[in-house]
Order: sequence, then structure tokens, then C-alpha cells
Amino acid sequence: MTTVDRTHLSGLLERERARFYLEHPSSLAVSQKADHLFGRVPMTWMTQWSGGFPLALDSARGNHVTDVDGLQYIDFALGDTGAMAGHSPEPTVRAVTNRMATLGGIATMLPTEDAEWVGEELTRRFGLAEWSFTLTATDANRWAIRLARLVTGRAKLLVFSYCYHGSVDETLVVVGPGGEPMARPGNVGPAVDPRQTTRVVEWNDLEAVERELAHHDVAAILMEPALTNIGIVLPAPGFHDGLRSLATKYGALLMIDETHTISAGSGGMTARDGLQPDIFVIGKSLGGGIPSGAYGLSADVANEVRRITGEHGLGDVGGVGGTLAGNALSLAAMRATLAEVLTETAYTKMVEMGTRYTLDVKRIIADVELPWSVTQLGARAEYRFCSPEARNGGESAAAADDELDEYMHLYTLNRGILMTPFHNMALMCPDTSAADIDRHSEVFAGAVKELVER
Repeated sequence: MTTVDRTHLSGLLERERARFYLEHPSSLAVSQKADHLFGRVPMTWMTQWSGGFPLALDSARGNHVTDVDGLQYIDFALGDTGAMAGHSPEPTVRAVTNRMATLGGIATMLPTEDAEWVGEELTRRFGLAEWSFTLTATDANRWAIRLARLVTGRAKLLVFSYCYHGSVDETLVVVGPGGEPMARPGNVGPAVDPRQTTRVVEWNDLEAVERELAHHDVAAILMEPALTNIGIVLPAPGFHDGLRSLATKYGALLMIDETHTISAGSGGMTARDGLQPDIFVIGKSLGGGIPSGAYGLSADVANEVRRITGEHGLGDVGGVGGTLAGNALSLAAMRATLAEVLTETAYTKMVEMGTRYTLDVKRIIADVELPWSVTQLGARAEYRFCSPEARNGGESAAAADDELDEYMHLYTLNRGILMTPFHNMALMCPDTSAADIDRHSEVFAGAVKELVER
């Protein structure tokens, strides 16, 4: 296998940084003028784009983004799934424009007919009987966790090391070097030590899952059906069947978050693999870019909530979901996106493009004999600096390489390819074409060729 010369890598990285600064003066100016923004960006994680400052957006359509310097990019980031439908898909734009400009009424706290349509469609896709809406998957997770605690009378969660469920405090915990639970490094200002609220095990380890459930204090196993924010780590054969059986055996609810893994198909991994969650969470992609989220409850869980609270109970002094949740604009966007954009036909093409992308990256890595791997999950694929593919979050985290990350991001960005910040994930939308994949493959091949030649 080829090893990377770190001195050579540093030189390439300096070259790409210099090119980025030279070609993006207007984006730099936007950053420099942002004196009233914390971190000089609207949201602090935007500082994590490679290059020293982020691109400033001018416009975006489909799977293309144009920055304020007039440079255009093929977008494989797609808002880290938030724009999986593509940027400003026409049916979604038409629906929200009609809601805002013609019908009016966004923040009325009143239901619309769109809500039942979306709930019925989510039931068709994922199987859960009843739904409630939020603005993000983080919000959906927070409220669904509380319902799990209400129904089971238990306080703790069981999660998987390096999982991702938004900014939910209870989930930011990992398995430490000695096997002990510890707060995930980089978590800012946690309310409490997450070991008080959460049990954590490595992905694909059913023995560890049963050991932790045997304490009989876990309300829910909260999981993505594949880890996605630490590379893509797929489930081992039989892992999901084992989780379902263990949850039932020990009286814990099985709570599945498909916010990222919806890339697997129109019904996510839940429909594709026949999973049976008690609670289901999804966000980001539902509204075609309009803030949207939802959680679904099985009939048994919904009925148990009603038994405990009364048919018209569920009042909550915390303001369940927030006053903007389930607003008319979000529901109009969700209905249009699900009905006309993220259709089964669209997914067929998206997954086909994901396969084309994956095979090209795999071939290029093999040609230069780099010890990397690439993993596909439907319309989503990600390469990682390890081989073979990681089996759990700990192994995938150990493969992180900040210099290589920055080099690959800047090299591709400087040549018109926008990859997801924080990791090397590529996502396909209905507008992604074979020509877009071929262009990425050309640029990616150039990046790794320069990396190994010295």
C-alpha cells in the first residue's frame, strides 16, 4: 500500500490554500465585514469549511451553487442532506410561494389539510401509525426521548459511540480508550455529564448492547440504522434483528433516526431492510430546504401515551415542539417535496448515481494503492482514510486525518467540486448527472495522483 509523505502533503496543502485565497476575494470580504456575527458566520459550524473562511453564497439551483465571486460548483454537499431534493426544487418553491403569497398564514398555530396528507405519506413510507411535526430532527429527537421516558418509566438512553442525533445532550457520549463511557470530545458546555443520562456501546456489538440493557434502566435504544457522521459504518448481518429482539426482551423502545440514512431509498433503511421501530425520527430533507422535522409513533406507543395522559392530555409546560412547529409553510413544503421531488423514481436515479460515484472512487483508490475505503448507502457515499472499512464508530474515528481532509476538500473545491464539510461525504439529488460524477472522478483522480507522486 502507498503511504502519504507528510512533508509533501503539507506543501500541496499550502498551495491549495493560497489558490483558495487568490480566487475568492469577495467571499473573504464578506467574512472580514461580518463584525456583528459570532465567529464571523451566521452559525458557528460554518467556520469548519476548509480554507480559513467559507464561501459566501450568491445563488443555488438543483445541484449547482454559485458563490459571490461568480464561481460555480457541482454540489455534492447538498446542505449535508438538508438539500437532498436539490436546491429550490420547482414543486417545493411553487407550494411555499402559494402558501406565503396567495393563501398567507405561516405562524397561525392552526392545522392545515397538508398535515394529514404528509402524515399519511410518512406512514406509507415508514410504517409508523401516528406523526407529529417539528422544525428539525434535533427537536424531534428531544421530544420523542421524553415520550419514551414517559411510556417506559425509565430515564436512560442507550446510544452508539460516535452516533449523531443533532445537538441532543444525551447522545454526545462515546466509548473511551479503556472501554468506559466519556463525554464526546468537543461537546461545548454539556448540561450534565452524559454518563448520568446515557449508556453507550460500540456499533455492531450486540453483546455489549445486552450487557447495558440488563440494568433495566434504558427507556430507548436510539440509533441511526447506519452510522453516518463518522464516515458511513454499515450494520453487520443480523445486527438489526438482534437489536429488535433485545429491545423487546428488556422492555426498551427501539427509536430509529433516519435523518441521514433516508439516502437509502424513499422509505429509508426502515422500509428497505424491514426494520420495526417503536419511534421514528426524520428531518432536514423532508421540506426541500424549508426547516422541517417529524417523529412517528407506533400504534402501541401512541395508545400508551394516551392511556397515561388521557385522550386530550399531553399538555406540556415546556411548549411541546415550539410555537412554530407544524406551521403551514413547512407542511406545504413537505407535501410538495414528498409528492413530487423525492419520489421512488427520483431515488432510482439517485442511487444509480451513488453507485457510479462509489465505483469510480473505489477504482481510483485501488489504482494508486492508497489504504482508503469508500462506503455507499444508496444516494450517499463517503471515503475514509482506512482499509478495510471501519466496523464501528471508534475505528472510524481513529481514521480521521485533518490534513488529508483539508487537502481533499480544498483541492476539489478549487476545481469546482463542493464536498460536505466535516467529512468526505457526497450526496446525490434528483438533478445529479453522470457528467457531474465523471467530473468529480476526474478531479478526485488528480488529487490522489498528486498526493502519491513526489
